[in-house]
Amino acid sequence: MAEHRTMQRAALLDAARSLLSERGTDALTFPALAERTGLARSSVYEYFRSRAAVVEELCAVDFPVWAAEVEAAMAAAETAEDKVEAYVRRQLELVGDRRHRAVVAISVSELDDGAREKIRAAHGGLIAMIVEALGELGHRQPRLAAMLLQGIVDAAVRRIELGAAEDPPAIAEAAVSMALRGVLGA
Repeated sequence: MAEHRTMQRAALLDAARSLLSERGTDALTFPALAERTGLARSSVYEYFRSRAAVVEELCAVDFPVWAAEVEAAMAAAETAEDKVEAYVRRQLELVGDRRHRAVVAISVSELDDGAREKIRAAHGGLIAMIVEALGELGHRQPRLAAMLLQGIVDAAVRRIELGAAEDPPAIAEAAVSMALRGVLGA
């Protein structure tokens, strides 16, 4: 019985990922989740009390997976500069992944305070990964630099998600250049 419930919960989360990545936050409704999974709408409420609860669970499950991929890319890099480049590139490479697209859709949506706090904490964990490398590069305020660097990544993610005129690899190159060399591009 518990295994069946675990499978149904996983199916609901997978349906939520699909809805978010295909059609954005407004598509994440209990009727849509019920339709995608073949469950009755009342059954969806047995697993999640609200849309925010679905979002919180997605963050709890997906964000650590995404962050682990970024962390692994950074661990494979040798120098602090290479770690910064890996931090930027890996996040941008993950843009097409449904888990990442769901997290991006979630982070711009209207959520309750609990869900927002979980997203902030997850982002904080991502930013914490790069602080040490920025300190090694000589930044006097590596935490501030990390937050600004994440702003570059977030802007590049939005540009890719929007289907901008530039190809994703060109956006990634520009983001890496901005991260490593600033606006002077030197």
